[in-house]
Amino acid sequence: MTPPPLVSIITPFLNAEAFFEEMIESVIAQTYGHWELMLVDDGSTDSSTAIAQRYAAQYPGKIRYLDHEGHQNWGKSTSRNLGIQQSQGDYIALLDADDIFLPQKLEKQVAILETHSEAGMIYGPTLYWYGWTGQDGDRRRDRIAALGLQANSLVQPPHLMTLYLRKGGVVPCTCGLLVRRTLVDTIGGFDETIQHMYEDQVFIVKVCLKAPVFVEQDCWDQYRQHDASSSSVAIREGEYHPLKLNAARLKFLTWLGDYLAAENIQDQLLMRAYQRALWPYSHPQLAKITLPAEYLVKRVLGSLATAVQRVLPV
Repeated sequence: MTPPPLVSIITPFLNAEAFFEEMIESVIAQTYGHWELMLVDDGSTDSSTAIAQRYAAQYPGKIRYLDHEGHQNWGKSTSRNLGIQQSQGDYIALLDADDIFLPQKLEKQVAILETHSEAGMIYGPTLYWYGWTGQDGDRRRDRIAALGLQANSLVQPPHLMTLYLRKGGVVPCTCGLLVRRTLVDTIGGFDETIQHMYEDQVFIVKVCLKAPVFVEQDCWDQYRQHDASSSSVAIREGEYHPLKLNAARLKFLTWLGDYLAAENIQDQLLMRAYQRALWPYSHPQLAKITLPAEYLVKRVLGSLATAVQRVLPV
């Protein structure tokens, strides 16, 4: 009897002790049993190194501990690539050290990809998870991310990339993805020139421009919202803010323009969306007026969507 496809789950971590065990236990609790978890230590100095080594010893053949030579810190992209290179799975899943998978995540998504052989990747809406604190006020802030298009559909390139440029809030979270190994190898994994901000979007861009993607309606993962997350730290330190122009966004858009040119992608709708995304950086004074207005509209629409989710199915 042919064994089911192996799923390799790639988790880079750096000083992740606060939520690390909960993340690992969410993988162990999967109803789909044919997985391996690659825990890639990016130079941790807290107890997360010992936690990863303990789980690797407890689950040999299922959980592996990896780190860089000399226990150095090389960044998310390099760490994810190390995990991918050392893994053996037919499918690649990504899970950060503070997020969790719901129990049927792998079972459901593997089944869909096995059915839709033309799809290179699948994802669904992720829960933005404030309620992990147990506080009622935080639970009320929980929201399921918008997809921005009809669910349970196979989307041909480059439509998703056009959508993401027009509506940045619908870009999928890494914990929502399941990707074919052959596709990950084809696109070369993560771009190691981009390590901190937008490294996930660079990966998603390359996937969505290369192969059809199946977008499903169900939520199987929870993206923990907390003050120590990399995105929260970036906002506090001024690296990123939705109301302001920032170097990280410009670096991503510059990379994207070079990539579209190198791949000879000339889709008119995509190029229009790209020029619109680049416009604020060409007109910084006008952008100071338009960005806050656009952000306010998005916040209002997001609040309405969250209210609707409380009374209607996804």
